Amino acid sequence: MAPTAREAAAQAGRGETVIGWKLDRGQRGELLQQFPPRYEKVVADHVTLQTQACADAPLPEEISGEILGRADDGQGVEAMVVRIAGTTDRPDGSTYHITWSLADGRRAKESNDVIAEHGWRALDRAMPVRLLPARFR
Repeated sequence: MAPTAREAAAQAGRGETVIGWKLDRGQRGELLQQFPPRYEKVVADHVTLQTQACADAPLPEEISGEILGRADDGQGVEAMVVRIAGTTDRPDGSTYHITWSLADGRRAKESNDVIAEHGWRALDRAMPVRLLPARFR
């Protein structure tokens, strides 16, 4: 049995991979239509659980979440806030999110700072999202 997200993060060790969830490719297009990206570089790829994980870190069991809100600094970083297993709080203290779009010169890892500094706006209705446990760099 796969570990919960919190258990997987605790067992991740130290390394050069990232564990989390990829967006279901079949649903990604629908989500991009539902939430048109604001900036030119569309990311909409994954939700991070743990960075700097070892190569054989266990993957989390969760396979679904909900997009609850949107964060945008107005200067090139847009992210969707996601609830997984009843929480938006990642084990590392940041917020579960999908970097949605970026302006030229901006980086996906800036989404954490944008959410922390600017907060996020709740959607009128949560949007279910299918997640595929994954390892990536």
